[in-house]
Amino acid sequence: MSKANSTGSTGTRRSAEADADEVTHSSAPGPDGSADASAHGAAGERLSTAPREERPETGAGAPAMGVVAWVRWFWRQLTSMRVALILLFLLSLGAIPGSLIPQNSVDEMKVEAFKGRHTTLTPLYEKLQLFDVYSSVWFSAIYILLFVSLIGCIVPRTGQFVGQLRSRPPGAPKRLTRLPAYTTWRTEAAPDEVRAAALTMLRKRRFRAHEAGDAIAAEKGYLREAGNLVFHIALIVMLVAFACGQLFKSEGGKLIVEGDGFANTQTQYDNIKYGSLYDPDSLAPFSFVLKDFVGTYEKSGPQRGTPRTFEARVTYAEGADGPDRDGVIKVNEPLVVDGTKVYLIAHGYAPVVTVRDGSGKVVSRSAVPLLPIDNNITSSGAIKVMDGYKDKNGEKTQLGFKAFFVPTFAGHGKGQMFSQFPALDFPVLALSAYHGSLGVDSGLAQNVYQLDTSKMKEFEDEKGELLKKMLMPGEKLDLPDGGGSITYEGTEEWASFQISQQPGNGWALGGAVAAIAGLAGSLFIQRRRVWVRAVRGADGVTVVEMAGLGRSESARLPEELGELSGALVTTAPVAPVAPAAPEEPDAPVTSDAPATSGAPDTPEAPHTDGKPTTPDAGQDQDQDPDAPDATNEAGSRPVHPAEAPAEGAEK
Repeated sequence: MSKANSTGSTGTRRSAEADADEVTHSSAPGPDGSADASAHGAAGERLSTAPREERPETGAGAPAMGVVAWVRWFWRQLTSMRVALILLFLLSLGAIPGSLIPQNSVDEMKVEAFKGRHTTLTPLYEKLQLFDVYSSVWFSAIYILLFVSLIGCIVPRTGQFVGQLRSRPPGAPKRLTRLPAYTTWRTEAAPDEVRAAALTMLRKRRFRAHEAGDAIAAEKGYLREAGNLVFHIALIVMLVAFACGQLFKSEGGKLIVEGDGFANTQTQYDNIKYGSLYDPDSLAPFSFVLKDFVGTYEKSGPQRGTPRTFEARVTYAEGADGPDRDGVIKVNEPLVVDGTKVYLIAHGYAPVVTVRDGSGKVVSRSAVPLLPIDNNITSSGAIKVMDGYKDKNGEKTQLGFKAFFVPTFAGHGKGQMFSQFPALDFPVLALSAYHGSLGVDSGLAQNVYQLDTSKMKEFEDEKGELLKKMLMPGEKLDLPDGGGSITYEGTEEWASFQISQQPGNGWALGGAVAAIAGLAGSLFIQRRRVWVRAVRGADGVTVVEMAGLGRSESARLPEELGELSGALVTTAPVAPVAPAAPEEPDAPVTSDAPATSGAPDTPEAPHTDGKPTTPDAGQDQDQDPDAPDATNEAGSRPVHPAEAPAEGAEK
């Protein structure tokens, strides 16, 4: 019986990893330093290009590690894949508070509101820099360590991979039967013809193949390691792109009422922030005017109030003297001008009000934007008259009105004053009036949407209460004692835009796509080696052996070897087997003589159906593994490697 080395066999056969390891060690140069042994040893080299980690000697007599040794040890740990994965995981965890906690880099007003609601957590969050996560010391440290770890991992692996690409596949091991996938058959074709046919067949199947001694050595699947390197390089590209985007970015906001415009200069922004390396003088020169905002909403059903049309129609010009062009800005469809993107981020209403003094003179007429507080655009804000108004005594004073606006009013006696629909179906403006000092003359920054009444007095109605009134378009609120009036003329719409210039977005997207492609290649491509040996047997018939070795155990390797052997059999067909001699009757055994065995059994005549064979796994353990295979010498029927019997199975 013969020996089998097929994937999945058990019993006396060792694992594929042990076989591959023995292939490496058993072929080490002997005392005579023969080159043949070293060539065979290359066949069992590890297929990975990961740098080997040298472990320092341990024991009572081992010397103490010096500074250089500790630095080297730390560098090896930092550049290991294990540490890189840990740092990547920590970076993901560090981004969680940046998503859940308001950030100063995004909205300082939300940060202040959060601090006001959470007075106990605020000191702790400030110490941990949780309001500035992405610029914090700890997040930057993880970011930089991950960057260094990836570079230190990629550089040596790239050099080793390039060396492998420039080298040839190693020669065939001495005993191909020890490899995980193996098959053999006999043919009348000459060994040179078999090797030439195998070389041509393997190259057609995109194997890197060459003739090495009495065998053909081939290898395939280099894209696995290439995909691994692409994945890591893509991660570095993404990290660099994100870093450049933060260092060289500019980002600001602007609220524009219909008919008003914007020029891309620092003074035009409501708020603007720069990266630490950004030059404010490098703002792209352009301007645009908001001609119209169009918003339509679902009127019925479970999605009532959901926007169906939400776009800002603008006229823009590049440069100082560029021609006017029409454009439309939609959600996630920004206007791109000279590398700067203009995003539409919000929408609301701006009631148009006219303020007159006691003599009927128009003191102020403007559209005052109010901020939405719900999805139906119920809005609140403040109307401030800072100059031009005089009271009944002729003294200059300032006026302030708290404003509450609903685009669709439910009607009197139908609950609280909240909008029932986002569209302007039944607009109502509620005002309450104050006079005095607005506090704007102190030089301190003030929220334009809030009214500071600490230095103001209430206008009182006939009952001595705060003067307030709900107005529909065209109605007015008269101030007491002939103090003038405020008229609600109509409603304009406003849109809020984010103007962003952030380099590196394209590189980040390309890196993400490359990372996915590289990861897919490293996961689904298997690197494997195949050897085809053809030698002349003692009886003059050519014995063909084929074996395969993969980086990891895979059911696909025996199948692929079976396909390759099937293709080669068409060129090197199985040799016919001579008919077996007829069996002779057993000789009688006398009682006075010991029983002796007769002539050895003649092997059963094999089939010759043209399929490659894998030797039987039931070979005795005492048999010399270097001895010629009995099945090969007998010219047994070739069998697909995947169909080889399990170790110890009865034939």
